[in-house]
Amino acid sequence: MLYEHLGARPRIHDTAVVAPTAVISGDVELGPGCQVLHGAVITAEGGPITLGAHVIVMENALIRATAANAVHIGAHTLVGTLASIAGATVGEEVFFASGARIFNGALVGDRCEVRVNAIVHRRAVLPSGTVVPIGWVAVGDPVQLLSPDRDAEIAAAQPELDFPGHVFGVDRDTPDLMVQLTERYGSSLARHADDRQV
Repeated sequence: MLYEHLGARPRIHDTAVVAPTAVISGDVELGPGCQVLHGAVITAEGGPITLGAHVIVMENALIRATAANAVHIGAHTLVGTLASIAGATVGEEVFFASGARIFNGALVGDRCEVRVNAIVHRRAVLPSGTVVPIGWVAVGDPVQLLSPDRDAEIAAAQPELDFPGHVFGVDRDTPDLMVQLTERYGSSLARHADDRQV
């Protein structure tokens, strides 16, 4: 299903194929030979999304852009089942395995592999050819690859990320953080009330 959102319509190359149960919303461009499978959601929430030639988005994957972070995915990239990419720039010939999570502001170089359930944190920079092992976490620039049992090191890298400030525009130290965050984000998401199927 294709939806106009905030006055922008998806642009799908004639040779791209979108499954009938996939959702593509807003300022999204799919290049030649792209395949978007059942249950996938590609939604431009105020920022554009561009998929290069022959990008494959598997079942139930999510790709989301924000006003602060557009999404660009280079040619010949595979986004696995249940993978999630939010506001990231991705090079060519990248493999995101099932359950991979890529967060706002991340840069993923050409021919990287982000394996099953691995995480690339906000503003992490993966040089070309980097492999993030199964379940591991990539943080920072220069990137650190940390196993999930190194939670203290992962947590130590988190405060600099300022996820609520960067993504939602809310100060982390605000006493009613979640009240402000959910109301602000909810108001933004409510703009889908005016979407039109195209």
